[in-house]
Amino acid sequence: MNAIYSTADIRKIEQAALRNSPSYSLMQRAGQAAAQTALRILPGPAHAATILVLAGPGNNGGDALETAAGLAKAGAEAVVLLKADPTRLPADAANALKRAQQQGVHLMPPEQFAEIDGSQWTLVIDGLFGIGLARALDGDLRKLVQAVNAMHCPVLALDVPSGLDADTGTVVGAAGGGIAIEATHTITFIADKAGLHTGDGPDYAGQVEVATLEIADNYFPAAHLWLNQPGLFSERLQPRRRNTHKGSFGDVAVIGGAAGMGGAPILAARAAAKCGAGRVFVGYAENPPAYDSAQPELMCRHADDLDFSTATLVVGTGLGMADAALALLVRALEAPSWLVLDADALNLVSKQPLLQQQIAQRQHAVLMTPHPLEAARLLGVSTSEIQADRISAARKLASRFNAVVVLKGAGSIIARADGEAVVNSTGNPALATAGSGDVLSGVCGALLAQGWPHWEAALAAVWLHGRAADQLVEQGIGPIGLTASELIPEMRLLLNQLIQEN
Repeated sequence: MNAIYSTADIRKIEQAALRNSPSYSLMQRAGQAAAQTALRILPGPAHAATILVLAGPGNNGGDALETAAGLAKAGAEAVVLLKADPTRLPADAANALKRAQQQGVHLMPPEQFAEIDGSQWTLVIDGLFGIGLARALDGDLRKLVQAVNAMHCPVLALDVPSGLDADTGTVVGAAGGGIAIEATHTITFIADKAGLHTGDGPDYAGQVEVATLEIADNYFPAAHLWLNQPGLFSERLQPRRRNTHKGSFGDVAVIGGAAGMGGAPILAARAAAKCGAGRVFVGYAENPPAYDSAQPELMCRHADDLDFSTATLVVGTGLGMADAALALLVRALEAPSWLVLDADALNLVSKQPLLQQQIAQRQHAVLMTPHPLEAARLLGVSTSEIQADRISAARKLASRFNAVVVLKGAGSIIARADGEAVVNSTGNPALATAGSGDVLSGVCGALLAQGWPHWEAALAAVWLHGRAADQLVEQGIGPIGLTASELIPEMRLLLNQLIQEN
């Protein structure tokens, strides 16, 4: 299972490992791992490759120099642009520079900097800055990053793309015009970093792989942040017994559908039905249709006519903000039922401090699925503050509401009240479409109705939701123009496949 560590933890792990091994050994291992990755990325043989290696002033630059040495040894032409004073490099990086020169690596004179974008590079390796960058890249460094980002060859970032915050997935100094390397691949060292997988991170990191540098497990503290994968919820992926009936798999009641928003609860209800709920009701805030012609198994009622105490409740999809909507939300919070809060339910809660207290004190746990704007309303901050540190925001919400929280977006964050959190790695821009969140809430409700705990239900629903979009895009359906309803049968297929493979 992929544990994720903060940059502070990474430094402690590295320091502890170095105390019990030769100082240069970790840099050598990093360079060897990066060189092997670079050779795999190359479109042709090493001897035909001309590789530009950007090396900065610290140990990330040393990793780059060690990588260049390994590539030159493999027969590639490695050209290093050293953005540092060679006489002031840290000891390990200075050793790497010597090794690179011994292997025949060419050091580009600084005056040739302006010519790099006129050369035909097979690959660019970014070793300018690692996890320690604290200020925006400017001056010549900014121009260098701009030149690299305009190139059409693969770019391999070492540890983290230069300019990207490894913890938050934001571009360092973004508010002041910050910039970062747009890598096609990243090899990150010692352990995975959250910033490669959430916020802007996926757009800058590309394909991510982890090189642990052979550091023993005992140097790693207990992890409290993970990358989502089926192994985190596999215990719940059990085949159904033959001697069952629809009552064995629970009821879901989706509450929403104010005037003009009748499609939202239908999407959630269809997702709940296709992902295994025994029966699904759609409780409309007003004017319920007789039935759903595309999914006649759904039972459409007026929400006032439903018994909220006998079903898992999914509340908020197209609910609206009227007094009647608030009354339905209050009923749901008072019911002794599993509860998913989405969309307008969250907007109503953000305006009602008493409801916020009620959620936090509720005996039956709550699963909340806010997007960044809804999260900002719930915490009383701006959307930019949420996006500046998505993991912290999700944890704050989970703690404040004593709930499992899914903070949606690129690299959705799933957090619970004790601080445990997971970063989701599935999904793509196809999910940026109306109704996508309604589908997610419906799947959450279906898994809860079937007896899944809130935590595992959230992890599985988010993973399935994103993976369905990934598979559809792989089939040529999207990302442009994919609609939310197309996710539902793909999620059903994935869920059944996971159970069969488990």
